[in-house]
Amino acid sequence: MKIGMPLRSGPRNWVEFAKAGEAAGFDSLWVPEHLIMPVKMSGHPGHPDEGESPISGDTPAWDPWVQLAFLAAHTSTIRLGTNVYNIGLRHPFVTARALTTADLVSNGRIDFGIGASWLAQEWEAMELPFETRSRRVNEAIGVIKRLFTEDVIEHEGEFFKFQAVKFLPKPVQKPWPPMLIGGDAPAAIRRAAQHGDGWLPMAQTVETLGANLKKIEQLRAEAGRTGPFDITVQFNEAPSLGDLKRYRDLGVDRVIMPIWNHPREAVESMKRFGGEVLPQLA
Repeated sequence: MKIGMPLRSGPRNWVEFAKAGEAAGFDSLWVPEHLIMPVKMSGHPGHPDEGESPISGDTPAWDPWVQLAFLAAHTSTIRLGTNVYNIGLRHPFVTARALTTADLVSNGRIDFGIGASWLAQEWEAMELPFETRSRRVNEAIGVIKRLFTEDVIEHEGEFFKFQAVKFLPKPVQKPWPPMLIGGDAPAAIRRAAQHGDGWLPMAQTVETLGANLKKIEQLRAEAGRTGPFDITVQFNEAPSLGDLKRYRDLGVDRVIMPIWNHPREAVESMKRFGGEVLPQLA
């Protein structure tokens, strides 16, 4: 099983942490994404209509494609992922251009984690209807796949309409960078099975994961989908080695987990984890 790490740091540490993670044997590093931070926010992942937001308007955010392209120039093997990108807030042309550029400059090391979003106020700021986000996300994914695989495409859908266009260059990864669908809700599970190359949940336990993996397998079979499908589970707190092995035995391909508690401890924590834990998960 592969281990990825979230890049929880400001810009001055990005290069050092990315290089240290690569040297220690981590599979990947992942960056979060929000386009804008409304002053008043509510809801949280999995429950957009209730509860208190886990972030505030003072939370710093960076453009993930600039961030990942910058890190690609300082690394050579570690994969670089979005966790997760709010694809519905942009036109698919914008996303496709950024994604393919990042894939090219990283020589095919991008994993495209996609979210439908839980933050209604962010959609309101963009003057987009939050209620139709699921259909908009699905349509955007379909358009991007066609841009990456077809010579000429034109499209007339519910949210996007355009005349015949071409899109070059195509990404390094074929047919496209892996699209991992984030979320634990039934709609996210359906989207992962029907449109994704993998699933990227964040609220799964050993007890819940097995049933959901069976559901995805069933939905993929009904949709006639075959081929590789990546299961990447993420945690806000580091699981024990025993739990990591249990997730591995259930069929999890990758775990994204925090490695350090404070930036001062980051490099040493990565070295220690790489030397002591990663060999036991190989």
